[in-house]
Amino acid sequence: MSFNPLRIVLLGAGRVAAHLAPALAAAGHQVVGLWSRSPESGAALAARLPAPVAVAPGLQQLPAADVYLLTLPDAVVPEVLAAARFPAGALVAHTAGALPLSVFAPYKEQLRGGVFYPLQTFGPGRAIDWGTVPLCLEATDATALVTLHQLAASLSADVRELDSARRLQLHVAAVWVSNFPNHLLGIGRELLEGAGLPWELLHPLIRETLDKALAQPPFAAQTGPAVRHDAATLARHEAALADRPRWQQLYQQLTASIRATAGAAPAPANNGSGLRL
Repeated sequence: MSFNPLRIVLLGAGRVAAHLAPALAAAGHQVVGLWSRSPESGAALAARLPAPVAVAPGLQQLPAADVYLLTLPDAVVPEVLAAARFPAGALVAHTAGALPLSVFAPYKEQLRGGVFYPLQTFGPGRAIDWGTVPLCLEATDATALVTLHQLAASLSADVRELDSARRLQLHVAAVWVSNFPNHLLGIGRELLEGAGLPWELLHPLIRETLDKALAQPPFAAQTGPAVRHDAATLARHEAALADRPRWQQLYQQLTASIRATAGAAPAPANNGSGLRL
């Protein structure tokens, strides 16, 4: 797909920017400037890019660009918008999932606002296949939306327009399928380590669980003592967590939620033909 290269300024040099800036450069855009609350992080990111990048010393010295992308924590965006000096009519887009488009409302006379939300988790040392990352867009005007579409389509094959309300629901869902499972996996790993068992023991189970959840509705794939109403096993598990009261409480809450979701009818009892989680 052909497109016109855009001049981009990134405000923020954290995890999102560390992945997004090289991807923009690889797609043929010009990352002409960076600003970061940490000058060291800004300089480090600029050094990784193929062309020279101006690291702005402050929010009042941002270079001219076609798009300004705010790759910042949600809570920081309003204060940066209030402090930054953008050219009149500049297109400024944040990359947050839960932050509404209305954050730009106080500045509607000075700039055009937008959302450029990549639905992905970003971590150091991880390679991101940008061609598969859903990019969710919203803008205060049609012209800004066209520009964001052009930018998004140069990176990904999955570009969607989502208003703030639906994007918020998407972000909540993303927390459920990414952040919360990561926390639960961490608990599982610590329990194994406490028992002197290797983390690798759970790898095949984790992979199969994810594969099943992607192949069918996850609630339909639910197994385990909670859905079977196996009171004896549940009691043993809770006893095993007695020295971890926070995790024991979480176990009880998740068990109750699984039971409520699965319904009141007990599942068939295990016939002893093999392990069933």
